[in-house]
Amino acid sequence: MVHTSLDVVDEKISAMGKALVDQRELYLGLLYPTEDYKVYGYVTNSKVKFVMVVDSSNTALRDNEIRSMFRKLHNSYTDVMCNPFYNPGDRIQSRAFDGMVTSMMIQVC
Repeated sequence: MVHTSLDVVDEKISAMGKALVDQRELYLGLLYPTEDYKVYGYVTNSKVKFVMVVDSSNTALRDNEIRSMFRKLHNSYTDVMCNPFYNPGDRIQSRAFDGMVTSMMIQVC
């Protein structure tokens, strides 16, 4: 399901073409709905892809809340990447990043 969604992300990015470079909104929206799950996507301006899988029965989450969650995730990810002690490509081992992701998951459930 996630691999299929990544293909959809690539399709949306190529369909947008150069407009994506100038675009400020990096949220791609609903990528792949199934009976049990909904998959949403977000791509950073440096082409890092975030995918979020949400239970379809969770009707409390609206599109603007998913967008807000992706922005928080992107901001926290940026903080990790800006750390001078982080080596790109290494596993992210940040308590602040883990705490932010955990709090997002608790908020959703």
